[in-house]
Amino acid sequence: MANFKVVEIFESINGEGRKAGQLAIFVRLQKCNLHCSYCDTMWANGDDAPYTLMSEDEIYDRIIKSGIKNITLTGGEPLLHENVETLLKKIGENPELSLEIETNGSIPLEKFSKLKNLPSFTMDYKLPSSKMESTMCLDNFKYLEAKDTVKFVAGTIEDLRKAKEIIEKYNLIGKCAVYFSPVFGSIDPVEIVEFMKENKLNGVNLQLQLHKFIWDPESKGV
Repeated sequence: MANFKVVEIFESINGEGRKAGQLAIFVRLQKCNLHCSYCDTMWANGDDAPYTLMSEDEIYDRIIKSGIKNITLTGGEPLLHENVETLLKKIGENPELSLEIETNGSIPLEKFSKLKNLPSFTMDYKLPSSKMESTMCLDNFKYLEAKDTVKFVAGTIEDLRKAKEIIEKYNLIGKCAVYFSPVFGSIDPVEIVEFMKENKLNGVNLQLQLHKFIWDPESKGV
């Protein structure tokens, strides 16, 4: 049995992604290998972040007790955790549950593609303003499927141009869902809409982070 460093488990709505606005239970694991310029969960990313050690059975029991069917495994970077496959398999055994993994795009997905009950991935592609673009694992685009999502968090027009380049290079439209999301407070969403119009980006979704409008943008556990 594996143990995981859980910094928080909470129930809320999905603030973004395909199930935005739907109830979800979030399991946030400690530690991240990146240091994005706009990170809003930096408090959970270091080895010194407070955590509770929980087994996959304990996490699963907490999910079941919540009565919520959508699970978001996030971080930090959840795929950094050793033996995380055991947790994914445990949750995947229950056909009533829907597991989404938020991953930063730097962790190879190949080994996870072999899981029997594969979760959906919401994978970031880190654009230039993040300062982390060089860490992206480009091989991951091969393993994305229709149920998966690529999210481009943009803070500048340069970011949007790079996102368009990646979308076209890897033929993402029709392969998986594609989302643009603004860095909160850094770019006016109107600029993103105008960019989408000018470049005829059919099939791309603009999404604002609902939780940052419902609650204080600095709030935890929401």
